[in-house]
Amino acid sequence: MSKFFYDDRQHLVNDAIEGLIISAPRANLVKLDIDPAIRVVVRQDWDKSRVAIISGGGSGHEPAHAGFVGKGMLTAAVCGDLFASPSVDAVLNAIVAVTGEHGCLLIVKNYTGDRLNFGLAAEKAKAMGLNVEMVIVADDVALPDNHQPRGIAGTVLVHKIAGFAAEAGKCLAEIRDLAQQTCDQLWSLGVAMQSCHLPGHEEKRVIETNGCELGLGIHGEPGGSVITTQNSKVVIATMVEQLQKYAGTGRFAVMINNLGGVSALEMAVLTRELAHSNLHDQIDYLIGPAPLVTSLDMKGFSLSLLKLNDFFEQAIKAPVETLGWQNPVAFAPLPTLTQTAVAKNINYSYSENTQIATVLKTITSTLINLENQLNALDAKVGDGDTGTTFAHGAQDIALLLEKQQLPLNDVPQLLLLIGDRLATVMGGSSGVLMSIFFTAAGQHMLKGESLVDAFWFGLEQMKLYGGADVGDRTLIDALQPALQAWQKDGFEQAADAAQYGAEKTASMSKAGAGRSSYVNQDNLKGVIDPGALVIAEVFQSLSKLA
Repeated sequence: MSKFFYDDRQHLVNDAIEGLIISAPRANLVKLDIDPAIRVVVRQDWDKSRVAIISGGGSGHEPAHAGFVGKGMLTAAVCGDLFASPSVDAVLNAIVAVTGEHGCLLIVKNYTGDRLNFGLAAEKAKAMGLNVEMVIVADDVALPDNHQPRGIAGTVLVHKIAGFAAEAGKCLAEIRDLAQQTCDQLWSLGVAMQSCHLPGHEEKRVIETNGCELGLGIHGEPGGSVITTQNSKVVIATMVEQLQKYAGTGRFAVMINNLGGVSALEMAVLTRELAHSNLHDQIDYLIGPAPLVTSLDMKGFSLSLLKLNDFFEQAIKAPVETLGWQNPVAFAPLPTLTQTAVAKNINYSYSENTQIATVLKTITSTLINLENQLNALDAKVGDGDTGTTFAHGAQDIALLLEKQQLPLNDVPQLLLLIGDRLATVMGGSSGVLMSIFFTAAGQHMLKGESLVDAFWFGLEQMKLYGGADVGDRTLIDALQPALQAWQKDGFEQAADAAQYGAEKTASMSKAGAGRSSYVNQDNLKGVIDPGALVIAEVFQSLSKLA
């Protein structure tokens, strides 16, 4: 069963509309008080002095459609139930409420239910003496053989241009023609790796696990093909290629629309790939990335291309007073500022030492191979990134080793360099703790101390700054007993001590520091601390070299 925050499924849409109106800028929205089943959101400041622009459709696509009601865009939005067209009566009431002598334009997505309900309402309004026109948006290019392309995210751009024309005082015929011109110069394509979930329903369709589906509809309808990868560069390139077949050459505004379930981080990556795609020379403006026409929680996004002319450019840049619109930004390459790096005080030169090289190869390969296992373990007791954090550090040191850029025969300088690199590439608390450990150890060795004594000093500094100690369920629970055994009985005993210390963390019901201190105690039962496991596995690997 899918999970949603709501009180009552029957009142979900009405409750959501109330929340949207409450959060609207300048308190410029109102809901028509007619009947609970008629959900119409209108501009509170509307005076019928210009052509009214009305759109709408099923709910679940927020901020569409009510999020685009406001000065400069829609005059009213008619909201149906989830993924269901609003009724004829709802549309007719909206038309009557906002239409004056200048008439109104209906902007309708090309779905059968929307066409029928809005179309019949338009005819009834005409019979009442009102001047009503309608345009159908059919921007989806996913299904080449479909003679009735769906209307998807690009509809928002029709709202914007028609709304601008209405605000400028153009007549209904002019606005209708401009809206139709927009539809004719507009192409959209969506992709998703997970379909949407409807509240109260089981998921009915699963997209191929290792890929994504190209051309899903905004109600979860099947797409035209499957892309057998989730690689952002490949996905964007595939979408751009298909869109260019329809759009051809020209200047474009490109809207990148989050279908509801994609993280902001991923949307930024996708935007970056778009900026480096074959389309980059033709992009004048970017709109988004943002959720504009969503599909509940669909894990996907869409691209919409609008071929620009001077009027369209002026229209999309004009300010509006709406909740959902995203102002376009002029597209430009990544700006950079040259900055001199902070000077490093580590002076070293490459030197060879076969034994040390073998030790480093063993440590780095162990950490790289543990990445997935550690991430899975950390997902139970932390934030799921321990494996990746340590793997990043290991990969950096392994690369320096491969390029012969390490002072292998100068251990103090080697430790200092490792400490410096880990502070740069690892990140998080693990990165800085390991940097403190190796830096302090290297400084201690410069004073003539043995390697094990230097590591012990590094441990003490780590404890000082990190605030953890034995028993707090961290990597120290494995590292400290390993160093104690090494000092007392030799390196051969260190691996067993580290393993024993790591296993003890599984029986610790409470964490005194580190990632696990933020986790419910029930989640810790029987789970080895990932950091402690790192230490145990490294010592086990090194013991095989002895």
